[in-house]
Amino acid sequence: MYIKDEGKIWLATGEDKIYLEPSMLNRHGLIAGATGTGKTVTLKVIAESLSDLGVPVFMADIKGDLSGMCEPGEENKHIRRSIDTMGIENFDYTGYSVRFFDVFGEKGHPVRTTISDMGPELLSRLLGLNEIQSGVLRIIFRIADDMKLMLIDLKDLRSMAQYVGDNASDYKIAYGNISAQSVGAIQRALLTLEDEGGNIFFGEPELDISDWFAWDDCGRGIMNILECQKLFQHPLLYGTFLLWMLSELYELLPESGDLDKPKIAFFFDEAHLLFNDAPKALLEKIEQVVRLIRSKGVSVWFISQNPSDIPETVLAQIGSRVQHALRAYTPNEQKALRYAAKSFRENPGFDTEKVLQELGVGEAIVSVLDIKGVPTVVQRANILPPRSSMNIADDSVIRQVIDRSPLKNKYGDMIDRRSAYEMLTEQREQEEKEAEREAERLQKEKEEKAAAKAASSASKRRPQTIIDKTVNSAVNTIGRELGRQLIRGILGNFKK
Repeated sequence: MYIKDEGKIWLATGEDKIYLEPSMLNRHGLIAGATGTGKTVTLKVIAESLSDLGVPVFMADIKGDLSGMCEPGEENKHIRRSIDTMGIENFDYTGYSVRFFDVFGEKGHPVRTTISDMGPELLSRLLGLNEIQSGVLRIIFRIADDMKLMLIDLKDLRSMAQYVGDNASDYKIAYGNISAQSVGAIQRALLTLEDEGGNIFFGEPELDISDWFAWDDCGRGIMNILECQKLFQHPLLYGTFLLWMLSELYELLPESGDLDKPKIAFFFDEAHLLFNDAPKALLEKIEQVVRLIRSKGVSVWFISQNPSDIPETVLAQIGSRVQHALRAYTPNEQKALRYAAKSFRENPGFDTEKVLQELGVGEAIVSVLDIKGVPTVVQRANILPPRSSMNIADDSVIRQVIDRSPLKNKYGDMIDRRSAYEMLTEQREQEEKEAEREAERLQKEKEEKAAAKAASSASKRRPQTIIDKTVNSAVNTIGRELGRQLIRGILGNFKK
C-alpha cells in the first residue's frame, strides 16, 4: 500500500516497517514461495502501491484472482487483524482502474502480434525447432525482408516457407543451404501451433504496448491484466508470449537513466516458464533484456515458487526479494531451501533457513534496497493487506469493464490486409497462367506443324483416280504437241 511517508511504499512490518524505495524499483524484484503461502497478496499490495504512485502496471493473471482488483475489498477477520496488529491508519477499500486483455479474446481485449514482430528467435522456441531448423527459419525471414513481404499471420509464414522450399536452389548461394527436411519440420510445427490457437493471436491489429501507459482521473496508473487461465494450458506459448511483450517494452522505451519511480511495472507469474528449455542463445538475450531494461524505467517482478527457478544471471539483477514459506520434504527441496536462504543478506537474529519453514500465510522474509542501493538485512515480516477485492470478478463485471474501455473498438475486430500470403498467391497464380498460355501456344504450334506435315504426306501418297489419269493424259498430250510446235517453229525459223 502506498503511504505518503517520505514518498516510500510501505510493504510489510517486522521488527520495523519495511519500505520499498520507488527510485530503486527498476532494479527488479522477486516474489517466491510455495503454493498457498501468500504470493498473490504480495503481488497485489505492490501493484496497488505502484498504481497509487502513478505507475501503470502489467500483470499476468494465471488463476483469475487478479480480476477482483477492479472492485473494492471487503472486511474480514484476517484483514482486520492485520490492520490492527500493524497499526495501519485510515485504511480504506478501493477498486482500481483495470483493462483486461486476453490472447483468445474471451475475457479481455484481444492480444495479437505479427509473425514479423515476434521474430525468428522467439518463434523458433515456440515451434520447438532445433538449431538447424532455426537457421532455416532465419533464412526464411531474411528472404521475406529482402522481398519486402510482410509476415503477419500463420498463413503468411506457411506460404513463405513453401516458396523458399520450392526455390531453395535459387537461394543457396546467397543465403545458405535450405533443406527440404527443415522446411517440412517448420511446416509441421506451424500446423501444431495453429491447432493450439496460434491463428487467433497472430494477426492485426497488433497490441500497441504504448496503450499500457495510461492513468485514471485520479492520476493512478492503469492496471493492465492479461487473462491467462486458458493460455497457461500451453506453458511454452505463455512464456514465449510474455517474453515478446517484455522485448517490445525494451524496444519501445528510450534510455531514461535514474528516475524517482519506474515508468511501468511488469509482473511475471510462474516466471520459471520464461526460462524452461530456452536455448542458450535465447537465454542470453533474455538476460540481456532484463539487465538493460532497468535503464529504461521498467520494474520487472518475477513470481515463482523458488528462487532456483530463475537463472543466476537474472537473479543477480534483482534488488527486492520477498520470500514466503518453502516446504522441504525431499532432498531436492532441501537443497532449494538452502539456496533460497543463502540468497539473502544474513540477519544475526535468526536462522533464515529455519524461519523459511516456519512462516505462516501472509508472512515472508524480506530484503529490499535502501536509498543508496544497498540490500537490507533480511527481516521476518507480515505483508500488508490489499485494498482491492481478493475474489475473482464475475464475468458480467469483467464484461462491463471491457465494454467501457476506450480500447474496445481499437482491438475488437481482426483485419487481414494484403501481405506475404496474398502476394505469393498472386505471383503463383500469375506464373501458372503464363505457364498455361505458353503451354497452349506450344501445343497450337505443334498441332499446326503436324497438320501441315500430314497434308503434305497425304498429297504424295494419294492413289490416282480415272479422272486424275484422264486429266494427266490430256495434259501430257497437250504438252507434247506444244513442244513439237515450239520446236518446229524454232527449227523452221532456224531452217529458213
